[in-house]
Amino acid sequence: MQTAAIEDARRLGAEAVRDGFEIIVAAGGDGTLNEVLNGIADVPDGFHRARLGVLPLGTVNVFARELGIPRRFDRAWQTILEARETRVDLPVVEYAGNGARSRRCFAQLAGAGLDARAIELVHWPLKKRIGPLAYVVAGLNALLQRPSKITVTDGRRTVTGELVLIGNGRLYGGEFRIFPEADLRDGLLEVCVFPRVNWLTLARCCAPLMLRRRLPLRETANFRSATFTLSGSPPAPLEVDGEFIGHVPATFSIQRSGLRVIVP
Repeated sequence: MQTAAIEDARRLGAEAVRDGFEIIVAAGGDGTLNEVLNGIADVPDGFHRARLGVLPLGTVNVFARELGIPRRFDRAWQTILEARETRVDLPVVEYAGNGARSRRCFAQLAGAGLDARAIELVHWPLKKRIGPLAYVVAGLNALLQRPSKITVTDGRRTVTGELVLIGNGRLYGGEFRIFPEADLRDGLLEVCVFPRVNWLTLARCCAPLMLRRRLPLRETANFRSATFTLSGSPPAPLEVDGEFIGHVPATFSIQRSGLRVIVP
């Protein structure tokens, strides 16, 4: 079924689970996938009753790339028909949204600070015309604004920076291996903290990202944890799976092997 508005995919996903469908297919990008994922979560025992299928029809499709799901429609559809299942970890974030505490699952990644602000600033007609480059334009606009200071702590380590990225898998923004130690099945999230985000940081990171698909180690502080919190002032914007959802403070946790997904 086609969606017509934000959160339609979430509603339709929940309805499909209640109707007894055992494979719920998200046909779109990472944002659509996230809505379907949370639709499954909205149903009691939804992740026991249904598996997630992915048709990567969106702009970047990071989760599909992480799992090796083909980007050609016919091959991706054949993967769903073969119905080979694996289990991956299911991250959850509780955060400040719409004047109250909200809870949301995500599949691949999350971020607070610059990247979330860039997503908030993306001009959607431009995205339709130039695809992923629209995020680059929005990111450059976000760099012109005053950054938030974000503190991350898991009870053992505390790190403060201007951009925090969180990975369930290794990839971010396509084929960029921002989270080199991340594993979808180890029960941990990888946290990547940029102490500062400015034009100099961008210049230092650009060449390694383009040439090696990795960040230079000296630019970030990375650690892995099953639970941690983000706080900051002013409250930094927050995104999951490439969709703006609200602001910190936020608490992250993970349900090990909590998601059943169809893979090649």
